Amino acid sequence: MMNKRRNNKTFTNLGDVLGKLMPQYRPATDRGLLRVWDLWEQAVGGDIAANARPAAVKANMLLVHVSNSTWLHHLRFMEQDLTARLNAALGQDAIGKMRFKIGPV
Repeated sequence: MMNKRRNNKTFTNLGDVLGKLMPQYRPATDRGLLRVWDLWEQAVGGDIAANARPAAVKANMLLVHVSNSTWLHHLRFMEQDLTARLNAALGQDAIGKMRFKIGPV
């Protein structure tokens, strides 16, 4: 027998729902990586932040979308420095590797 959906006229904040679901699907150490989006500009600086944005996290690898091939090449040389800055901002060694790809910034 199918349960009928209640006609609920109140809205639930999506952040509250995700906050309850995240512990079930992501370990606490991985959830700390989600702060990368909030800390990005502060950690890497305005020029880089204007041309590169974090896109995804998988295990300890951060995928970063860059605006063009020049920035991709430049940031590859800066990978170790950027990783160190982000880990310092996170307060943990959560990022082990960064991968750069041309994409939406």
